Amino acid sequence: MLNRGRAILRLRIMRVLAVDASLRNTGVAIVDANNGKPRSVYFGTIHNVSSLHSSSCLVAIRDRLVELIREHEPDCCALESVIYVQSYKTAILLGAARGAAILAAAENGLPVFEYSPKRIKQSTVGRGAADKNQVAFMVRALLGLTETPDADAADALAIGLTHLRSQEVASLGIPGATRI
Repeated sequence: MLNRGRAILRLRIMRVLAVDASLRNTGVAIVDANNGKPRSVYFGTIHNVSSLHSSSCLVAIRDRLVELIREHEPDCCALESVIYVQSYKTAILLGAARGAAILAAAENGLPVFEYSPKRIKQSTVGRGAADKNQVAFMVRALLGLTETPDADAADALAIGLTHLRSQEVASLGIPGATRI
């Protein structure tokens, strides 16, 4: 017998793979939100030792992200957008690490979104010039973590929180993230 007086509403929890790409220390996080309440499912850092060639670091980043995608089944991937640095070599290495992350997400059918560093800091701390300690402190407070994550993992968590907020705003018809 059908119960016509009640509609069952099932809310889909959005799960985000967030990545703060770097050749030697890539911050990663899996965050989700249920009825607007963000939660950290996983966070950590992909450490690549300095003796490892750059090309091997890229493979390690891609492989670990694929493992996390398969284990946690995120709906999308969010990254920090390209930052402008003083050294061309640093910019190229950051771009390559970012490319490895984008490849891992795209290979697994995840849409990829990007946010500027300033927007991530504004969304997390309330001002675009926040330092790494402020970001880590606010991420811990916003997610109710018992430990303060290292800087790279905290940045990834902040990226994930920014994406969740952006999607809430987009549902109201306000432009959200840039999809790449």
